[in-house]
Amino acid sequence: MPAHASAKQLRFFLRSIQMELITPYNVLIWATISTKGRIIATHDENRETILIVDDSAMNRMLLSDILADTYNIIEAEDGEQAIAILQQHASEISIVVLDMVMPKVDGFGVLEAMNENRWIQFLPVVSISTESSPEFVERAYSLGVTDFINRPFDELIVIRRVSNTIKLYAKQRKLTNMVANEIFEKERNGSLMITILSHIVEFRNGESGMHVMNIGTLTEILLNQISKKDDKYYLPYAERDLIVKASALHDIGKISIPEEVLNKPGKLTDEEFEAMKQHTVIGYQMLSDLGFQDEPLVKVSREITRWHHERYDGRGYPDGLKGDEIPLSAQIVSLADVYDALTSERVQTGIQPRKSHSDDPQRRMRRVQSASSGMFSGGSRSDSSRARTSK
Repeated sequence: MPAHASAKQLRFFLRSIQMELITPYNVLIWATISTKGRIIATHDENRETILIVDDSAMNRMLLSDILADTYNIIEAEDGEQAIAILQQHASEISIVVLDMVMPKVDGFGVLEAMNENRWIQFLPVVSISTESSPEFVERAYSLGVTDFINRPFDELIVIRRVSNTIKLYAKQRKLTNMVANEIFEKERNGSLMITILSHIVEFRNGESGMHVMNIGTLTEILLNQISKKDDKYYLPYAERDLIVKASALHDIGKISIPEEVLNKPGKLTDEEFEAMKQHTVIGYQMLSDLGFQDEPLVKVSREITRWHHERYDGRGYPDGLKGDEIPLSAQIVSLADVYDALTSERVQTGIQPRKSHSDDPQRRMRRVQSASSGMFSGGSRSDSSRARTSK
């Protein structure tokens, strides 16, 4: 090589040697020469990383030569190798520069794999191609391509499109994280407020606050178990979590029940019991008066507050609903409420549950089954009657 060769010419020469001496999978130790003639390692943790996928060694070399001064470069000589690299390093890569026409697995095959593995959701793709037909472009965009680079390569266009795409996705990630943090904070504050309100009711009811915690725990256990054991009862996690949160408000209507009724030890008179039963309707009305009726949490809370004392045999209150007319959310919380009432000390009974070696979970469940005959379903429900929404 001439002694007066430029840095770029020297870089081109060394890259040509590397293509002969370095195996395709040894992708993280490429070396290049900066414009000042200093040898630097391309894998710098402070740099963004680009995956260049092209079956042409010359095209890979040209693109790397354009981008290596600013970015870490990983190269793949075909689609199969690109997918193998993504399986191990997708989270470390900032952008994929992808040739669409390759043997074995082509660019569309790589895009399909990126969609199947959901890499395309966070990893932008700039396509390399001379093809410009509407069908080709539409298919590429539908599979997640962000932009196109045409051959022959223009250095300024390559640099700008790669840089702009990386910056755009970085801004989107930042915005997504900000929104996610706001949603988390909103949900955390919402859950905290629900807990505070439910504990106010518990305090007025002369209880320790453990009842609300027990209901939440039991509701979560029951929902998880029935979702696992019966497809007809399956609910996605988000819906189960919503019911668990809403369960804390099941007795919020008791805040308006006269204290002499609410805290009376022992059995209530018929008149007092009629007054106590009104807590379901009152709680429902309180939630109905809120200005957030389209919010899922409010909808589920309304179901639970009104109908968690309904019975499967139709002899419950306040509406005498029967069978699958009762929303699933209310059925689950009702079962949790009965279990906790029969295994904990409550004001209306004044009875301390017996604690003995024989009072194990199975024994408790038998007590629940005996005391709650006719309250709950004895079998699975049909798909058409899951009754998960309020009336």
